[in-house]
Amino acid sequence: MKELESRYLERLSQLYPTIARASTEIINLQAILNLPKGTEHFLTDIHGEYEAFAHVLKNGSGAVCHKIDDVFGNTMSSRDKQSLATLIYYPKEKIERVKKTEDNMEDWYKITLYRLIEVCKCAAGKYSRSKVRKALPEEFAYVIEELITEKPELSSDKESYYNSIVNTIIGIRRAEVFIIALCELIQRLTVDHLHIVGDIYDRGPGPHIIMDKLMGYHSVDIQWGNHDVLWMGAAAGQRGCIANVVRICARYGNLDILEDGYGINLLPLATFAMDTYADDPCECFQLKGVPDYGKNQMLLDVMMHKAISIIQFKVEGQIIRKNPGFKMADRNLLHRIDFEKGTIEIDGKTYELKDKYFPTVDPKKPYVLTAAEEDVMERLTKAFENCTRLQEHMRFLLNKGALYKVYNNNLLYHGCVPLREDGSLKPVRIYGQTYKGKSLYEVLESYVRKGFYALDDREKERGKDMMWYIWLSEGSPLFGKDKMATFERYFLKEKETHKETKNPYYTLLEEEDVVNNILKEFGLDTEGTHIINGHVPVKTKNGENPIKCGGKVFVIDGGFSKAYQNETGIAGYTLIYNSHGLILAAHEPFESTEAAIEKESDIHSNSVMVKRTSERKRVGDTDVGKDMKEQIKDLKMLLEAYRSGRIAERV
Repeated sequence: MKELESRYLERLSQLYPTIARASTEIINLQAILNLPKGTEHFLTDIHGEYEAFAHVLKNGSGAVCHKIDDVFGNTMSSRDKQSLATLIYYPKEKIERVKKTEDNMEDWYKITLYRLIEVCKCAAGKYSRSKVRKALPEEFAYVIEELITEKPELSSDKESYYNSIVNTIIGIRRAEVFIIALCELIQRLTVDHLHIVGDIYDRGPGPHIIMDKLMGYHSVDIQWGNHDVLWMGAAAGQRGCIANVVRICARYGNLDILEDGYGINLLPLATFAMDTYADDPCECFQLKGVPDYGKNQMLLDVMMHKAISIIQFKVEGQIIRKNPGFKMADRNLLHRIDFEKGTIEIDGKTYELKDKYFPTVDPKKPYVLTAAEEDVMERLTKAFENCTRLQEHMRFLLNKGALYKVYNNNLLYHGCVPLREDGSLKPVRIYGQTYKGKSLYEVLESYVRKGFYALDDREKERGKDMMWYIWLSEGSPLFGKDKMATFERYFLKEKETHKETKNPYYTLLEEEDVVNNILKEFGLDTEGTHIINGHVPVKTKNGENPIKCGGKVFVIDGGFSKAYQNETGIAGYTLIYNSHGLILAAHEPFESTEAAIEKESDIHSNSVMVKRTSERKRVGDTDVGKDMKEQIKDLKMLLEAYRSGRIAERV
C-alpha cells in the first residue's frame, strides 16, 4: 500500500508540482464546497416532442421566470417580465420582431442589455468564477465577465464604467449578437445538470432533433427507456427491433423520421406494400393522430403499416423460437390462426379476426418470411446499421446513458423494479442465470453494451436479442407488464384481449417498506432519498398523484407526448432539484414555437415545492462535493509528502 500511495502521489505531483500550487487548489476546492448546489432538471418520456422539449429546456421549467422575478420583483410589469423571458428563450427570433415595431432600437438595446446583465448576475451567483468562465461564449468572455462581476474598487465610478462598456457595444453595432450571447448564457447557467429519465424516441415527430440538442448540452445523463433501447437494438441490426421501429413510425405518421431524419430508404418496403396490399383496405392499420398527409400518401402509409406489422410478427416468432429461455412462446400467435375460418384461438377461447387477409403467411410455416419480405428486411437492416447519424446518436446514448443512476441521493430509472405480489424482488432468468433488483438492471445493461461492442459473435448476438427482450418482455424492468398485446390490439375487437397487466410494483408504490427495500437494494439510505421514474403516464385528470409514498417516489411521466395528453389531462411533469429543495412542475400543452415567440406565450406551469430543505444544500452535500473532498484529502497527503521530504517539489 505504501508503494502504491507513493506512486499515486508522484503522479499527483505532476499536476500540482509545488506546495503553492497544491495549497491553492485546496483553498479553491474548499471554497467551492460552500457554494449552493447547482440546479438539476429532470425530464422523462419526451417521445419525440422536440418543440415542447426545447422550450422546457430553454425556460428551465419556469426557473428563468423565477430568476427574473427575483431580480426585478414589483419594479417591472408582468408583461415586460414575460417579454424579457421570451427574449431569453428565443433571442434571434425576438430581436427580428422587435426591429419591426420599435422606433428607437438604441434605447431598446440599452434597456435590454442592462436587464439581461442583472439576470445573468443572478444566474451566475451560485457558481464559482472558474465555472462561470468556462460557460462564457469565447467571443465575449472578457466583456461579460467584467459586466457580471462585482468590483468594489469601482464603487463610485461603477455606473460610468458599465455605461462605457454598454455604449461601446451598441456603438460598434454588436448589441444584437451580444444580447443573443447573454440570453444563451442565462439558459446555460439556469440549469447545472439535466437528467433524461427515458423514452426520447417514438410517437412524436422529432427524436432525432432532440438527440442533436442533447449532444450539444453542457451536462446531461440519460436513463434508457424501453423505446430508447428499441432504437438501440434497431441500430445494432436486431430485426425484431427494426420491424417495431418502422411499424411505430408508420402507425403515428412519422416515417419522415426515418427517411428525412436518418436517411433510411423505405422505398423497398413501400414497393412491397403496394404490390402485396394494393387491393386491401387495411382497415385495422389506420394511423394514430392526424398526420399532415394527402390521400395517396395516407393510403401508402397504411399499406406499409400492415406490411411491416406482419413482417414483425414473423420475425418476433423466429426470435422467440431461437431463445426458449425468454419463455415467450405464448406470444407467438400466427400458428393459432385458422385461416379458412378467419379466427384465432387464445387461452382456449376462439375470437374472430377483424382482418382476415394474410397473403404472405403460409399456414404450414407461418413464421417464415417470403422472399420479398426477406429482401425488405435485409435492406432495412443494412440501412439501419450503416446510418451514420443514427449510429452517432446511439453511441451518445451508450456513453451518457445507463439503465439506472444513483445521483445526489436520488435513484433514477425509467420503468420499475420487478416485484412479486408480496413486494419482494422478483427473480428473472437471463440466459440461464437468475437475477433480481440491482443485479437484474446491471446484467441487462451489460448485454445492451455487448450488442454493440462484444468481440465474441455469440455474446454480441445475445446482446442484440436482449435489447428486443428489454423492449417487451414481462421480465424487463423497462416494460413492466405481463405482455405487449400488439397483435390483439390490431386484430381483435374484444377489449379483454388487449389488457396488459402491470407488475405489482405500480400498486405497491405507496408501501413504505417496499420503497425502502428498493432504495436499500441500490445502496441508498431510506431517509432523505427518492426514487424518480417515468414510463407510465400519471392520469392527473382522474385525480392520480405523481408523488407517491409520502414524497419518497416521483413518477414524472405526465404526458409530454401529445398522444398521451387526452389520458393525462396535462402535458407532462418535470422536476427541479435546487439548493432549496425539490419542485414539481405540471405543464399545460405547448402550442408552438411560433406562438411562444409571436404571442410571448410560455408553457403555463403549476409549480409546487414538494420538499424544502431545512438548510440550503451546498456543493459539499452533493456527489460532486464528495469527490472534491477526496481530492482535498489527497492534496493534503501530497502537501505532507512535500513537507516531510518524501517527494521533492518540481520547481
